[in-house]
Amino acid sequence: MKRTIRPGSAARSSRSTTAAFVAGAAAVVLLAGCSSDSGGMQSQEGSDESAAGKADTPRMKIAMITHAAPGDTFWDIVRKGGTAAAAKDNVELVYSSDEKAADQANLIQNAIDQKVDGIAITAAKPEAMKAAVEKAQAAGIPVVGFNAGLDQWKEMGLLSYFGQDEEVAGEAFGKRLNDDGAKHAICVIQEQGHVALEARCAGVKKTFEGTTDILYVNGKDMPSVKSTIEAKLRQDKSVDRVVTLGAPFALTAVDSVKESGSKAEVATFDLNKELVGYLKDGRIAFAVDQQPYLQGYLAVDTLWLYKNNGNFSGGGEQPVLTGPAFVDEDNIEEIGKFAEKGTR
Repeated sequence: MKRTIRPGSAARSSRSTTAAFVAGAAAVVLLAGCSSDSGGMQSQEGSDESAAGKADTPRMKIAMITHAAPGDTFWDIVRKGGTAAAAKDNVELVYSSDEKAADQANLIQNAIDQKVDGIAITAAKPEAMKAAVEKAQAAGIPVVGFNAGLDQWKEMGLLSYFGQDEEVAGEAFGKRLNDDGAKHAICVIQEQGHVALEARCAGVKKTFEGTTDILYVNGKDMPSVKSTIEAKLRQDKSVDRVVTLGAPFALTAVDSVKESGSKAEVATFDLNKELVGYLKDGRIAFAVDQQPYLQGYLAVDTLWLYKNNGNFSGGGEQPVLTGPAFVDEDNIEEIGKFAEKGTR
């Protein structure tokens, strides 16, 4: 697996070390065989091209349940990865999502009622989902976690976990801000109480030597996000960095900076295709990539491997880390081509 960090100079190499080490851990699971093509979406057969490499194992049915918010392009990438694995593995993938943890628990119960062969979940609010997961396990259905719930997956008895250590990613982010000479950052959280988002900002605050303010916004209302960030920047001219926790929020923050007359730079977690141009022309300083396509792919593929061969990743004790890796002007040309087609 090609390393995604391309340091531009010796001075930048130190800030890339942590991200390179963590991102490299994801390569372990590629022994499972990640040579697949994209297939169809929810509960659909793969395309003719993807079907060429389809497994001849018995047909499986896997439910993927996320906390995706409507319009958040991050989840399109996750879903595309899961669909590619499903096409290769002769799996019917049933995708569903809900922002409310209680409703996610209901979706798990729906999957149990459908007698699926495996369930992949994002545990953004683990306590609300714990009982439903236990019901699935009691029914003999293996459950894997990905993207959210790193600190809780073993306690919940999940088979494996795929994602980024959000606090480590935040710590790497904070060190990068130090290297870039930042003094005062606001960390914008779009959903209060979301364990992964809170961990990111906690990590930033832990290592950033300047001042870190937490700014909560309503992630369901982008005009409100824009005006809240803009108001903060107008009120405090010392803010020189805006840290966002998702690509759509970074794009909105760029507008907030412009409208407020602030000199602050925007940096973010996560990529999407629209962000590529902003990284190329410097409107966004850098992004931290956690490889959502890989998360979705591995969540489905590991359930297939477990069902057909008894394999599982991480030995049941360690998560499989898919990030963090910095993306900036030094490597956006290489990585951008994948982001633009929705696989990065």
